[in-house]
Amino acid sequence: MGYVSENQKLPDWMTPGELLDYCRPMYPTWDRALARKLQSDLGLETEAPLRSLSRGTRMKAALLASLAYRPELVVLDEPFTGLDPLVRDELIRALLEVPGDGAWTVFISSHDVDEVERLADYVGFMAEGRLLFAEPVSSLLARFAQVEVVAGDGAAPTLPPRAEWLSQASAGRTLRFVDSGHDRPDADARIASAFPGAAVRTSPLALREIFVILARAIGREAAR
Repeated sequence: MGYVSENQKLPDWMTPGELLDYCRPMYPTWDRALARKLQSDLGLETEAPLRSLSRGTRMKAALLASLAYRPELVVLDEPFTGLDPLVRDELIRALLEVPGDGAWTVFISSHDVDEVERLADYVGFMAEGRLLFAEPVSSLLARFAQVEVVAGDGAAPTLPPRAEWLSQASAGRTLRFVDSGHDRPDADARIASAFPGAAVRTSPLALREIFVILARAIGREAAR
């Protein structure tokens, strides 16, 4: 197992190369060729000690030391917090390029939903210490849709009380809400029957938008 944390302690008197030399004897599966490639790709060939390097560079060194022995499981705890976009991209590229022919799993705990969407095949949502759901990213994105209902005349329609319809807002003749069960075969028919005579448009949601909607719904429930 490999582990990288945003607050990871490293022997900061060592250079990146010395860190690799220190770690290598501990792991029979250490891949020297992979370590050299990652060291070059991540720009870790400096002879400066870790304590003099930026936080992003230290994170790259911690990731390299955790990937070079090709672990079956890599646990990343808020790995992208406070890092600039270039460093994030380098870390993500390193994670995506390592597997090769071997099977492995990367477990990421993060509030950076955009990066999670780029990396993850399977996602879970936690609130107040409880896992509310866990499912493939493709399934979650298929399940949620933004719905816009425009009345033919008069005020915006009223949203019927259905558990799968969330986060409503209205303006003029338009009602907007989120359908969290849009992967059901009858989803469009259910919406059309609830708003006869109205024009209905649906559009997909990004993972970040889904998480914001869920977080707001949980906050409203907690406030009741």
